[in-house]
This record gives sequence, C-alpha cells and structure tokens, in this order.
Amino acid sequence: MGLLPVLLAVALGAAQLLAAGVAHEAADHAAEAGALAILQGGDPADAARDAVPGWARDRVAVDVAGRRVSVAVEPPSPFPGLADRLTAHASAHAGPTS
Repeated sequence: MGLLPVLLAVALGAAQLLAAGVAHEAADHAAEAGALAILQGGDPADAARDAVPGWARDRVAVDVAGRRVSVAVEPPSPFPGLADRLTAHASAHAGPTS
C-alpha cells in the first residue's frame, strides 16, 4: 500500500508524456495539412484546424505567414500549468511559389 502513491505518480507522469507526444503528432499533422491547403488553393488555417483530433480543437493555435503554417497544440494535463510548458509546436512550408 505504501507504493501506491508512487505508482500513481509514475502512471500520471507517463500518461502526461504520452499526451505530449500525441499533441506533437497532432501539431505536425495539422501543419502539413495547412501547407497542402496552400498548394491546393484552400484556406490553410481552416485545413490545419480541421486536421487536429476533436480533443485538440479548443487547444490549437494556427499562424499562417506567407507559405509557412505554424501550429501549436496544448496537450491535456491533470497538472495545472504543466500543459503550457508541454505545448507542441510544428511548422510546414508549402515551398516556393511557382
């Protein structure tokens, strides 16, 4: 019974690291979707927001500067203030104009 708090802390820490990894993958995927939208003549911000999973819709920030799309996704966290520090950032460039 004495190890239960330690095991719980380890499990919560592992879950937080997994959530941060998933947020990084979501940010990367969303940035790529935004860059593809530029190439296809669509709205890159909308494409990036549509590419994130449902849990991240209210945790995503998209910035479009020219042909570069930058996305930040904040992972869910049971620890106050920790999600800000683990926010995942990704960017993608649509390449030179043709």
